[in-house]
Amino acid sequence: MAPSAYTVTRSIDVAAPADVVYALIADFHHWTAWSPWEQTDPNVERSYSGPDSGVGATYAWKGNRKAGAGSMAITDVEPRRHITIALEFLKPFKSTSTVVFTIVEQINGTTGVEWTMTGDRSGVAKLMTKVVPMDKLIGGDFARGLEQLKARAESAV
Repeated sequence: MAPSAYTVTRSIDVAAPADVVYALIADFHHWTAWSPWEQTDPNVERSYSGPDSGVGATYAWKGNRKAGAGSMAITDVEPRRHITIALEFLKPFKSTSTVVFTIVEQINGTTGVEWTMTGDRSGVAKLMTKVVPMDKLIGGDFARGLEQLKARAESAV
């Protein structure tokens, strides 16, 4: 039997300063430019609350069957170093996860970005991931999102 806990991680090096990368992640308004799920439903309903960025910033979405519905709230930050997000899916099934973006300024002038999601599978999610592991379900999305984040950050400098 597969364990109920999961971790999915992807990383990339970006030729842009850490503050540029951090700003694109810490402000949910910027996610439309790089999130791998933005094209899932062109008519998705978005709402933002709290501050524009940092702890307390919240983003909620409601879309078609593929986009689902849920919310994200930034729970912890260390500017230019990490951002922790509480992620709650409401549809197509309920689940909660923790997302952490780790940002590291490299000696060569690039910025390393690591995107990690951890959580426990239960109910429908546990059944789905018996067939396809979480890493295979969303790892490709993370890689695509990081490539889009890289392109956006590098075009800003």
